[in-house]
Amino acid sequence: MTHEGTPTAEAAPPEVTGSQDPNADTRSANVHRTGDGGRQRVVLVTGMSGAGRSTTLKALEDVGYEAIDNLPLHLVATIVHEGGLDAPVAIGVDIRTRNFAVQPFMDALQRLESDPTLAVTLLFVDCEEEVLRRRFTETRRRHPLAQGRPLTDGIAAERRLVAPLRKRADITIDTSTLSTQDLRRVISAQLGLEEAQGMAVFVTSFSYKNGLPREADLVFDVRFLRNPHYDPQLKPLTGRDQAVADYVAADPDFAPFFGGLVRLLKRLLPRYEREGKSYLTIAIGCTGGRHRSVALAEKLAGKLKSVGRSVTLNHRELGVGGDSEDPNSPAAGKIG
Repeated sequence: MTHEGTPTAEAAPPEVTGSQDPNADTRSANVHRTGDGGRQRVVLVTGMSGAGRSTTLKALEDVGYEAIDNLPLHLVATIVHEGGLDAPVAIGVDIRTRNFAVQPFMDALQRLESDPTLAVTLLFVDCEEEVLRRRFTETRRRHPLAQGRPLTDGIAAERRLVAPLRKRADITIDTSTLSTQDLRRVISAQLGLEEAQGMAVFVTSFSYKNGLPREADLVFDVRFLRNPHYDPQLKPLTGRDQAVADYVAADPDFAPFFGGLVRLLKRLLPRYEREGKSYLTIAIGCTGGRHRSVALAEKLAGKLKSVGRSVTLNHRELGVGGDSEDPNSPAAGKIG
């Protein structure tokens, strides 16, 4: 559910508590070979070309999975049953895989799911078309279905082809705004590998001019705060600069709003966790996505971290995260 607007607030922000599980400090979050009931964990990774399937496999490898890419469909069952695996396995399959076709893939998936010794998950990685086009253009790679025709036609053809897989998927991840670090955390949260840390929280700032983040669970509109854009000295800066943060915080409405937001999240986050939600995205928007929303997102992320929450911060319009450098830099990693 998406919520917009200004919550009723108190001037002094109350505490937002972390996980209340008394066993959280001792429970291991390490990945194990077996899933529920001692079954072998198997994750089949598919999705749109350029959406980050290979990056997803690498992320799974980083958290303990044995990753195998482009395995022919007829060998999947053989690897799972006779491979002598001592770790959970992630297998990448897409339209470039030899002899790939949707129906045989669905048939192979059904056979694996019917095996009582396996815990099978189908993970589909997706991405907005504009981002896919940019990734293919920047890397100068050819789309596998765009031979002799425009890139947009190839992307559209693939989307039609894999639509049944997306519909059938147990987990769908949109990588449009994720760095590799963000993707790793989303995967860990979705597969239940971060139990000790509780629900993963993603805080993102954005511009209303460019639309709402598709992944947002909660949306807050901070356009009612005074705008640093109209101050000549602050206009070229962002909400990550202290001068802008101070300017925004000096608005008389800031403290009541922020206090109410923290109070609201104090009530909501434990309830989302009790419902089994593994990650939550909080989006904060303003007109340009550079000043007010960024300052609020920075402050909120800091508040949540201070009480032990697992938080990833992203500023969509700035192209950076608060916990790393530019997501396209070698340090943060690039999807696609």
